[in-house]
Amino acid sequence: MDENVLLALGLTLFAGLATGIGSLIAFFTTRTNKKFLSVALGFSAGVMIYVSLIEIFVKAKDSLVNVHGETTGYWYTLFGFFGGMLLIALIDRFIPKGNNPHEVKSVEDVQKAQIIGNEEIEADRLMKMGLFTALAIAIHNFPEGIATFMAVLQDPNVGIAIAIAVAIHNIPEGIAVAIPIFYATGKRMKAFKWSFASGLSEPLGALIAYFVLMQFMTDTLFGIIFAGVAGIMVFISIDELLPAAKKYDEAHSSIYGLVAGMAVMAISLVMLT
Repeated sequence: MDENVLLALGLTLFAGLATGIGSLIAFFTTRTNKKFLSVALGFSAGVMIYVSLIEIFVKAKDSLVNVHGETTGYWYTLFGFFGGMLLIALIDRFIPKGNNPHEVKSVEDVQKAQIIGNEEIEADRLMKMGLFTALAIAIHNFPEGIATFMAVLQDPNVGIAIAIAVAIHNIPEGIAVAIPIFYATGKRMKAFKWSFASGLSEPLGALIAYFVLMQFMTDTLFGIIFAGVAGIMVFISIDELLPAAKKYDEAHSSIYGLVAGMAVMAISLVMLT
């Protein structure tokens, strides 16, 4: 197997299993460091937006223009870009709002969600909340896995940056799965396993991309998929990361994180060129 393929699969696995990191954080803290979370989510958004619009979109356009000419190639690029946005938007649309992974939760948020009443009923409610959130995250992470895998194959340096950004935004999703299951069962290991498992759909998406999509890969299909990757990343940043970062914002820390993410990505691309 090609080294780039192994790297792509490894980075996608790393990004997906960051949900497990979120569960570990949740178990060993009673308060969320909101300033750090705001900066980290802003940083992740900055990396994704910059690399999507400056690198991925441009490379997709160049690939399609080389095959189909300036005008048709640009239209194909736009089709892929907005098609990626539409795909992730439809996934979010059919996920119940209460279990939407875009509704990022802190430790305190989930703790406050407990309702005083019958303990068995409450435990059952919390367990369902955790399991449905895990399912929602698994569905949501599948196209992210394809996106990360394709990005690494095209440009490992860009792919590494995307994998790190995706991993950062998967951490609070792990918290959202682990905390309700922990409060329902009192078992940290069970909560960790479900949180950990919810991230496995990301490397699964990478495997599907490798064993299915790669068999039919042409310059046109690659360009459209790569443009779709850019659309997915931009949508996630605008719909999820920036609102979550602003939710925990303190003194514009989310914007500082956003700018820092863009700057780090820009400098990295220049140095690695």
